[in-house]
Amino acid sequence: MIPRRPKQPLPAALTFLLVLAVTLRPSLSSDALATTSPPAPPSPPSKPERGDYNVTNNGTACLMARMGLQLNITYLSRSQGKAVQEIINIHPNLTKHSGSCEAETASLKLTEDNTNLTFIFSLNSTTNKYHLSGLELSAKLSDMAQPLTLSNTSLDYLQGNLGYSYMCQQELTLSVGQNFSLNTFQLQVQPFGVSGDQFGSAEDCELDEDEMLIPIIVGAALAGLVLIVLFAYLIGRKRSHAGYQTI
Repeated sequence: MIPRRPKQPLPAALTFLLVLAVTLRPSLSSDALATTSPPAPPSPPSKPERGDYNVTNNGTACLMARMGLQLNITYLSRSQGKAVQEIINIHPNLTKHSGSCEAETASLKLTEDNTNLTFIFSLNSTTNKYHLSGLELSAKLSDMAQPLTLSNTSLDYLQGNLGYSYMCQQELTLSVGQNFSLNTFQLQVQPFGVSGDQFGSAEDCELDEDEMLIPIIVGAALAGLVLIVLFAYLIGRKRSHAGYQTI
């Protein structure tokens, strides 16, 4: 009968590593769960729907506005206990509007649930130019620690001439205060000099003018390049003919 060889004990270093691996395995799993990245924040809302908001005086439109609107506000969150930023679309089908028209001032008030947004326009009767001079916002969302009330009546946006509408197809960001800015999309507004319930001829904003200027510049550059090539070709052809001599 062959005697069995006694088992050799594992080296002390290997034994220590095995014990350490078994001991740390559960804690590594819990650490991995604890360090899992939080879910990504919700993406901003899509481009807001464009709405028509007209103010009438004796049945005739005296202020006309067509635009998509987006509120960018910062407020103290009740659930998170800190300031949070939120972007909110104004929904035309859920929004009530009202306003007033005077000789040199006009206003448009939009109301959706517990949110009120007021536009104030001013007209300079000397220069016959108008502008958006004020924006007021009051909002009470469910997660707000307290209602948000903001007002700025020293603005100078959306400048236009009496009898003309102001148009900006590009997105505009109107800064109102530290905790509020307003984004407009495909905006056309005329607060004074409305005739026949129709917008007057549109005056484009600088952003739209720049957008139209780019293809014009590119086209002009291409036309210039064609002329340069044609001119160089004609000069080269003339020189080649001058090089021939009559025998």
